[in-house]
Amino acid sequence: MPSRITCQVDDRTPVTVVRLAGGLDTGTMRPVHGVLDRCLSEQPDALVVDLTDVQVKDRLALSVFAAAARQAASWPAVPMVLCSPPADAAAWLAESTVCRVVPVSPDCAEATRTVGAAATPRLRARLEPVAGACRRARELVTDACGRWNLPEAVGPASLVLSELVGNVVRHAGTPMRVTVTLRRPYLHLAVFDESQESVRSRRMDLRAEGGRGLMLVRELTQRWGSSPAANGKVVWAMLPAN
Repeated sequence: MPSRITCQVDDRTPVTVVRLAGGLDTGTMRPVHGVLDRCLSEQPDALVVDLTDVQVKDRLALSVFAAAARQAASWPAVPMVLCSPPADAAAWLAESTVCRVVPVSPDCAEATRTVGAAATPRLRARLEPVAGACRRARELVTDACGRWNLPEAVGPASLVLSELVGNVVRHAGTPMRVTVTLRRPYLHLAVFDESQESVRSRRMDLRAEGGRGLMLVRELTQRWGSSPAANGKVVWAMLPAN
């Protein structure tokens, strides 16, 4: 009989907690990874995964947590912690490489307090797909870099975020959530919109008047990309925060 698993997400605080219940095996690890990925795309201060009610049917399925944590370490640089694993799962975790990637805490409350102790500097704004959205995005960057003493980042970050917001205005045409986060050594920029159409660089036509936005993003950032999110996608970029 196939296993079933449920994922209850509590994102009412800066630390998101995902409580899993049911059987974890190679059949249910994929939907679990999808939930963790969507939670990470919201850029919480940290992600805690509560394993209290999980029955691990296949120890290979535990690799889903290492995969999610490795992805989160790249972007959005969100720390992830497992907590309260049953005895057999705790033993398997201790024997596996998962613990090298994801810390394991015996208590969920303690894990939440520990990862939530250091608040992440962050500014957010909700923007409509109108002409003034790019100007508002530049103002947000200027405000953030002023608060965090990053004067050299103002110019490139303003240009990058303006291009990401402008791309939503021109192509997606949906309301958006803009987030500027300082996770040293990088300044993270992210724009969520309600379109699930992926963003990709296209070959630039040198005779065209436009179409250079994503080329500028690629040249000015350490990394950038697009990730699926609940009811849409998030396009993100990372710049050095010196």
